[in-house]
Amino acid sequence: MKHGHIPRVTIGRLSMYIQELESMAREGIEVVSSEPLAKACDVNASQVRKDLSYFGEFGVRGVGYNIAKLLESISLALGIHRQWNVALVGIGNLGRALLNHPEFKQRNFHVVAAFDCDPFKIGEIVQGTEIICTKRLNEKVRELGIEIGILTTPPERTQRATQHLIDAGVRAILNYTPARLRVPEGVHVEYVDFFHSLYTLSLNLSLGERHL
Repeated sequence: MKHGHIPRVTIGRLSMYIQELESMAREGIEVVSSEPLAKACDVNASQVRKDLSYFGEFGVRGVGYNIAKLLESISLALGIHRQWNVALVGIGNLGRALLNHPEFKQRNFHVVAAFDCDPFKIGEIVQGTEIICTKRLNEKVRELGIEIGILTTPPERTQRATQHLIDAGVRAILNYTPARLRVPEGVHVEYVDFFHSLYTLSLNLSLGERHL
């Protein structure tokens, strides 16, 4: 990686670039310029070139980027070239849907354990993964080398589940609940907020209606 710090907004765009580059690679395309990649990702070409420059000088003027090498470099920089073991906490409808999502493993995020406190769920097998009592979370995090936690608990239980993960040594958490988490320095949290996106869409639609 050419630079030690990558802006957060750039990291957000990298997932789009990766998906488009993977799609092109599946189609047998070996080289792509910034223009078609930018168009596919709904950004401008200069932004693509700036974002990719964080990983070094890969493009050849007048030719473009070698897709395989670019994918390898981005994956290495983001740390997704190796397997990450993940714990899923909260096996309700959303939790079950995530356990059934095939792309986690395809993208090197392996859900190796699922936890819940409901005694009627404990011991159930979902997509090959046994639901384990949350009281055993500390034990299983160490045993399975879990580094990332995903939370799909009811909001009122999210902070407690977060603390269980932190106490077990987990330092990266993806939170699908609306609860805002209190975590110590050194623990990284990302939020997936469906309603934030829906509110944005409804606002855009409302603004459009006002201009009709």
